[in-house]
Amino acid sequence: MAPDKQQSAVGHAITMNYPLRVKEFKKNGKFFGYAVQGTPADCVKLAVRAVLKRTPDLVVSGVNHGSNTAISIIYSGTVSAATEGTILGIPSIAISLTTYAPADFRYPAQLARKLAVLIGKRGLPPGTLLNVNVPPLKPKNIKGVLITRQGKAVWNDTFDLRRDPNNREYYWLTGGLEKVDTDLEFDEAAVQNNYVSVTPIHYDLTDYKMFETMKKWGVGKIK
Repeated sequence: MAPDKQQSAVGHAITMNYPLRVKEFKKNGKFFGYAVQGTPADCVKLAVRAVLKRTPDLVVSGVNHGSNTAISIIYSGTVSAATEGTILGIPSIAISLTTYAPADFRYPAQLARKLAVLIGKRGLPPGTLLNVNVPPLKPKNIKGVLITRQGKAVWNDTFDLRRDPNNREYYWLTGGLEKVDTDLEFDEAAVQNNYVSVTPIHYDLTDYKMFETMKKWGVGKIK
């Protein structure tokens, strides 16, 4: 199951106030999957709770067009679909080919298959998924696969003020990543240096260090 149109940067949005329509999608005249008028997270939730006859062994979200590293993980519909699989108790992978240009998706697809086999043997901890980013290179030019951490690069958002054919103003979001890490321990740096980045991530957003610090604040005495 996949969205029927582009769903970049929709995050973990779930459709609640509108119907979710599902259509069979055929390729070369044969059933290929389902197209959903919804978000990536909708697709996973709908597949598991309503459409599929049994719970899948694995959720693979992607292969996505474009990078999902650093802060982009928060915005990514691709990562959110894998996160939804994890929430539902299913081992999950998000995989992205880090370009928006026309590209060959065969290598990241083969890599996803190998990771699927490995996860089938090893499993993943509850609440943890793998976020994979693949450089848009021929396999012979990829230096290897690195286990990485989420990078600390952030988007420098800018809004271009433009006018439509009726001379009405509108804004178009643009910008680029800034403060990109150079240490290959981080996802974006690994990709920029021609490595595949594999980052184990989870949806527990608790700041445990701050959790312990706040115990000394006396917050519990506030009424």
